Amino acid sequence: MDPIDVYMQYFEAECEANGVPRRAVKAALVAESRDRRIKYYVSLSFFPHEDPEDFRVSYDACWETNLYEAPGRRSKKREEELLSSFREKADSIASEHDAKIFWDRPLGEARRA
Repeated sequence: MDPIDVYMQYFEAECEANGVPRRAVKAALVAESRDRRIKYYVSLSFFPHEDPEDFRVSYDACWETNLYEAPGRRSKKREEELLSSFREKADSIASEHDAKIFWDRPLGEARRA
């Protein structure tokens, strides 16, 4: 199975990567299944967001961390458990890269698979 964004939302953010200020982030909980194993991870992609229509993907300010990996398949119960700690994990990743996510300033509605 190709990676699926179980949850995805854009937020205002602060980050600088390769000398370029980033003002937004795509935050996602991703599920990926290969060889009868399921893997869930938090994915953050910070991007410039220079105007309200600017949602271009950045490839140089992207970080992720594995949350869960085991034999099996997607589970709504497991996904809800992982989502309960999603922001905490995302904040941890962001702080490792001197970045900040403004959870109270979404740039659109959340999307769920």
